[in-house]
Amino acid sequence: MIWQELVLVVRHRLSRVKTEDVMRDLRILAAHVLQVDASRMTLHMHDEVTEKQREHFNLLIDERMSNMPISKIIQKRLFWGREFDVDLNVLDPRGDTETLIAACLKLGPQDKILDLGTGSGAIGLTLAAEWPRGDVMCTDISDKALDVARLNMKNFGVADGVRLLRSDWFGAVEGRFDLIISNPPYIALEEWDALDFEVRGFDPRVALTDEADGLSCYRVIVAQAGDYLEMGGHLMVEIGHNQRRAVQDLFDAAGFTQITCLPDMAGRDRVVSGVWAV
Repeated sequence: MIWQELVLVVRHRLSRVKTEDVMRDLRILAAHVLQVDASRMTLHMHDEVTEKQREHFNLLIDERMSNMPISKIIQKRLFWGREFDVDLNVLDPRGDTETLIAACLKLGPQDKILDLGTGSGAIGLTLAAEWPRGDVMCTDISDKALDVARLNMKNFGVADGVRLLRSDWFGAVEGRFDLIISNPPYIALEEWDALDFEVRGFDPRVALTDEADGLSCYRVIVAQAGDYLEMGGHLMVEIGHNQRRAVQDLFDAAGFTQITCLPDMAGRDRVVSGVWAV
């Protein structure tokens, strides 16, 4: 049996899975088995499938049928043009967060950057790669998340400019920074059951919800950020689409100026930023 025949045979098995493109999913999974780029899978559709490859492919199909996201199955996710390693211990980096990267890059290169709750390192490591002369500290409360970030740090060749630190927000952080960034858990507990199962079933719960009103992490970060920012430094956080007013009020109460909110590509409120000038 060749790959084209196998893909057609298993296609119907994924008909019950919520997906934008079944054939795209199948191509990615087949390419993962063959260890080739998915864009080149067409060139291999007439290759013979070995028994070992068939078993591996069917295992991946079973995982997809459980609604596991493709990224968590192949443990790779593309973010800002780089392929990040991901697993069940880190939040799957998504396009919405690229709004935060774009906002940071508009500032121009920053010397000292702090990424709070780094997870896979998607934000902090991207900035380290874009600003190779910067000094980036990435923190997380999860050792397993830091292990993933460490792998990505090595893969991207940015280890010289990055420090990884286990910390509960600012708990173990020392020094001052020109830019503090975070994508904290902002899903309110009352919103949990309405989340897509691919999210709440396979991203770490601790990275998604504060088990409260969705604002508790912002209260901690915004209230303490001034103690760690240089004068004129920036704080930027990703927010839920309905949290703009509440988070901007926290920035204002803490003494930040030039408070703005930027939309994502879909036009939804996504990034709140402010300047520390107290």
